[in-house]
Amino acid sequence: MKKTIQELKPFLILWSTQSLSRLGSSMTGFALTLWLYEATSSALKMALASVCSYAPYVLMSIFAGALSDRWDKRKTMLISDAFAALCTVAVLVLLKTASLRPWHLYVLNALNGLMNTVQSPAGDVAMTLLTPKEHYQRVSGLKSFTNSLNTILHPILATALFSLAGLSGVIYVDLCTFFAAFGALLFVVRIPSPAAPSEGADKEGLLASARDGLSYLRNNSLILRLILFLAGVNLIASAFDAVLPPYVLSRENGGEAALGLVTACAGFASLLGSVLATLLPPPKNRVRVIVVSILFSLGVENLILAFVRTPLWWCLAQLAGWSVIPLMNANMDVIIRSTVPTEMQGRVFSCRNTLQFFTIPIGTFLGGFMVDKVCAPLMTHASGIPALLFGTGGGSGAALMMLMLGVSGIVLCLVFGSILSRYRYPIEAEAAEERY
Repeated sequence: MKKTIQELKPFLILWSTQSLSRLGSSMTGFALTLWLYEATSSALKMALASVCSYAPYVLMSIFAGALSDRWDKRKTMLISDAFAALCTVAVLVLLKTASLRPWHLYVLNALNGLMNTVQSPAGDVAMTLLTPKEHYQRVSGLKSFTNSLNTILHPILATALFSLAGLSGVIYVDLCTFFAAFGALLFVVRIPSPAAPSEGADKEGLLASARDGLSYLRNNSLILRLILFLAGVNLIASAFDAVLPPYVLSRENGGEAALGLVTACAGFASLLGSVLATLLPPPKNRVRVIVVSILFSLGVENLILAFVRTPLWWCLAQLAGWSVIPLMNANMDVIIRSTVPTEMQGRVFSCRNTLQFFTIPIGTFLGGFMVDKVCAPLMTHASGIPALLFGTGGGSGAALMMLMLGVSGIVLCLVFGSILSRYRYPIEAEAAEERY
């Protein structure tokens, strides 16, 4: 055990400090969501903050792998982290001078999203370079654990701090976590240089790199169709993410504490699902597990939330919906990593990120727009069966939107389930690799 800790010491320092910094950033993001709703009472304006943050990431991801491979990982992470901290300081200054407006957050989120495009792959590669191969599985488990723990803790801690010290108190904590991570990376951790790229790879342009990744996907229909399926899933899931805060915050039994608890339940369910995914034996049909998991998640969670009005049921819906997501992620990861040749993975993953995640800003915008401009007005004077099903007043429009998302998720899974039913991984996956 002591030998293992010694071998993993550089990784453990980087992993623990970066995880702490991500927790601080997540707390600030959650607190800004609460501030935006207090300032605007608009689901659409809350959604726009997420759109501005994610759109640059989606647009530039197709080139991120090639850029990250060319740049020094440590310097890239230091510059990106420092830039994110400056954006946070800008929010604090605007807040203290009573000048903070929603559009400020949109601009700062867009800049942060652009920097995260290269910071994220650089961080992933740095973790790999610091980890001996025999510890890859253990390191993967640690990263999954901290991601789930972050999802559990950040809404609870942010809600408590926001209530006690306001947005500025959350930002001060975020900056403290930044200095811990930045100092460790600057003064303690030394990231080894990766193997030098081949001459051809080094000279390959960004467009050529993107073309290679797209060409591979075009010739491998199983991977491409799974990615397109998940793009549809992300459209619905991101709309759900935009609808959930106004749904909980505006309900009679809701509020900031309820939103923190409901969000934390998603992290707790993910943690349990990660354990389940680790313990279960490999399935006979990974494609079917992916489709069924999504069908259960999108269908059950949204349909429950559409018709219930108490925090207990909201938490149970989150637990049900998020518990199966790690099963989907695990099986999707196995299919892609065992199908795509190692030398192609960087380019293919960059293209996958763009194709699979471009629907997230679209879905986020649609979720906020539909609640503010369509569903809420429809439910303003609702009576009879609609009022009985979705309630009246605050949150009723969001509840109607939950029903629409649940039905859309079920239809999506049934259509793609039929398309993907003829694939039986790993036979087709191995054949695809041989064709390439």
